[in-house]
Amino acid sequence: MSENEQAEQPLRVGVVGLGFAGTTHTRSYQQVPGVEVVGLAGLEEERLAEMGEEYRIPHLYAQWEDLLARDDLDVVSVCTPNFLHAPIAIAALQGGRHVLCEKPLARNAAEAQAMVDAATAAGRVLHTAFNHRERGDVQTLKSFVDEGLLGRVYYAKAYWMRRNGIPGLGSWFTSKELAGGGPLIDLGVHALDQALYLMGEPEITSVSATTYAEFGPRGRGMRTVGNKKMQTGNGYEVEDLATAYMRTADGATLLLEASWMVQELRRRLRRDAVRHGGWRGDRRAALRLGGHPARVHGPGGRAGRDAPRVGARSGSPGGRGEVRRSRAERRLGRTHRAGRAEPGAHRRGLLRVGTRGAGGGRHARRVR
Repeated sequence: MSENEQAEQPLRVGVVGLGFAGTTHTRSYQQVPGVEVVGLAGLEEERLAEMGEEYRIPHLYAQWEDLLARDDLDVVSVCTPNFLHAPIAIAALQGGRHVLCEKPLARNAAEAQAMVDAATAAGRVLHTAFNHRERGDVQTLKSFVDEGLLGRVYYAKAYWMRRNGIPGLGSWFTSKELAGGGPLIDLGVHALDQALYLMGEPEITSVSATTYAEFGPRGRGMRTVGNKKMQTGNGYEVEDLATAYMRTADGATLLLEASWMVQELRRRLRRDAVRHGGWRGDRRAALRLGGHPARVHGPGGRAGRDAPRVGARSGSPGGRGEVRRSRAERRLGRTHRAGRAEPGAHRRGLLRVGTRGAGGGRHARRVR
């Protein structure tokens, strides 16, 4: 087949996984010209049939091995629970397919290295679906950094502190063996990727990290709606808060935080405080909030803030180099949506990034 004939052929994709990620990959592929989803694999028989009909996918399989046995696939999307990322990706790469793998890439460094080695040996692309770095606000901030408008970025803080509860108790999501970890490997990897991307992918020379499991093991803070993850019957085996302090080869510092459950609703804190002898009962939670219970808003309000944030301190000439929160923060959000640089942005020494949360509020942070 000539190069011209190959160029005219659609890119043929197989998707493994039927959850949110698998649905998103399938729908997105179909919006790209020259890409065709030819096969889909997943254990949920009813959902498999629904997706096959909705997205007009001709070949449906219960087992991912049967999908990979096809000889007409160019790309495989891995959208499964974390413990399946490595075996599926390695098999696909060894079969000569490119792989788009959902985050986290793997449960641990050994699995990730095996996947990278398989991609190198096969001469194929292995890509992790870090979609947040592609957001408009992050791309705008990246252009600021690359153009030198912010000076040298020497300190950054990246965090995703979720408030709407711990997902999937009793499912693979809270199993150490099946998931590999808790909010750090689920949410923190997005925030970390954004920060490293904005800082120019520096080499990390040292890491000091701590994890806590204060709420999950006590059955606190569980998300009670929207949990459709595969149930395994295990208990809570992962962290619910993780923090890390990193140094880079170029002398910069990066602080990372990730949690599934920053706080519970005030009425729950008060209810338990009464049970446990006044406000002493909620001090354990309050320590996670800077020493006192924080204000919580209802649905559609500030409690809907659910997105990774990145802040950075830079040495831009004339910049203040300090974190400030004010009405001025909203302007960067407008700048991002308009796709243009804000006048005077180069004179401000700090950037902070956010996005829309589940409550629909605007959470874009601006340069100050």
